[in-house]
Amino acid sequence: MSRPKAAISWSGGKDSCAALMRAQRDFDVVAMVTMFDESGGRSRSHGLRPEILEAQGERLGMRTFVSRCSWATYDEAFADALLRLPANITHVVFGDILYDEHRAWAEAMCRRSQRVAVEPLFGASTERLFVEWVAGGGEATIVTTRAERLDRSWLGRRLSLDMLEDFGRLGVDPCGEQGEYHTVVTRCGMFRGPVMLEWGEPVRVSDCWALDAVLVNPALDR
Repeated sequence: MSRPKAAISWSGGKDSCAALMRAQRDFDVVAMVTMFDESGGRSRSHGLRPEILEAQGERLGMRTFVSRCSWATYDEAFADALLRLPANITHVVFGDILYDEHRAWAEAMCRRSQRVAVEPLFGASTERLFVEWVAGGGEATIVTTRAERLDRSWLGRRLSLDMLEDFGRLGVDPCGEQGEYHTVVTRCGMFRGPVMLEWGEPVRVSDCWALDAVLVNPALDR
């Protein structure tokens, strides 16, 4: 029996990637949806350059669908992106873990295009998900932190099990569910090959620290 076709709400970080890996058992995920800022120069959620998201899509063999938006116009832009998906895509996968309001938002967005929201991670233990990610061989590097919770020294660190003790001491959710940190995925079992990145200098952006990631040899991805 063929699996239903799906798209995934893709941030480029570990949670969307973990959701994809779980969803692939039941769905044929063929497209990714990502929101960018008004200029198109950075992804809205994780501040990643578009060529990095494109490289991830290439390694997953997926079509990419993007919209530009401000935070104020995010909902309309996301709904528009879903409307542009091929008609044979009947489901959309999300990487939400906690908070009923996040799940309700995903379901509301999907209803507007008569699709079904899928939440493979929802309700799971964030510590267990963190351990599963690291144990599964996935590689994700911290690119933003909430400054009041994690200082700039955390930028550029690859997720590892020895972080859990520090997260517990600092009151940080293992998966960053309070917005404590965001990551970029450079390797996972579904990628055809690694995404090679080099790192810029840490910068303070409002109440966050951010680390610029630049794709190495982007011509190879064209």
